[in-house]
Amino acid sequence: MIDYNNKIFVPLSNSENGEVDLEMQFVYKQAGNIVTSSYSGGRIRSGHLIALVDGQGNLDMRYHQVNDRGEITTGICKSTPEQLPNGKIRMHEKWQWTSGDRSEGESLLEEL
Repeated sequence: MIDYNNKIFVPLSNSENGEVDLEMQFVYKQAGNIVTSSYSGGRIRSGHLIALVDGQGNLDMRYHQVNDRGEITTGICKSTPEQLPNGKIRMHEKWQWTSGDRSEGESLLEEL
């Protein structure tokens, strides 16, 4: 299992229908197989995620956030890690809104 505790991830790309700003940072905390993070920035005033991590480091995530329009938005995300030659982790994410239009998207995050 990958240890995500205190790892910082920054977005490299996000689908146009996403709300994550490319200037944001996600500081992951891990206890056992549970990963959490609080985040804000750009279009997101406040957000939280919680995930279960499996033996290969895949994250099964749920998130909720308040955007800059004062709306609560929610979603699910499946994140797959890729070990980079420099030892850092790149996360390939496929997500879907569970609120609003229920559209899907993809994001790419990389460890600082």
